[in-house]
Amino acid sequence: MKKSTKNFVLASMLSAGGAVLLTAAYRKSQRDAIRFLEDIDMRNSEKIDQMESVDAGIDPAERGLTQLDSAMRAEWQANGFPQTHMEMEELEKETDVENNTNYAPM
Repeated sequence: MKKSTKNFVLASMLSAGGAVLLTAAYRKSQRDAIRFLEDIDMRNSEKIDQMESVDAGIDPAERGLTQLDSAMRAEWQANGFPQTHMEMEELEKETDVENNTNYAPM
């Protein structure tokens, strides 16, 4: 064989081997890659605390709540967290009465 033919065959074999190695490395990296979803942690998201609740049109109790508040609403209800300003004020008054030892009820 001619020297140029030998060089061409050798270069072709090296190129094919390199392509095989690169393909194998790419497939291994894809297999080993950790797949995860986009960050959806609501406490760290600024958008979710600004957008209106998805259920605002359906549930009257959801009107005026952000998506974050809507997600936390079930927890608030389960823990007995006051839902309105009036309930919060009543709770504050009860707490003040309980903590004030000088208070004498009539």
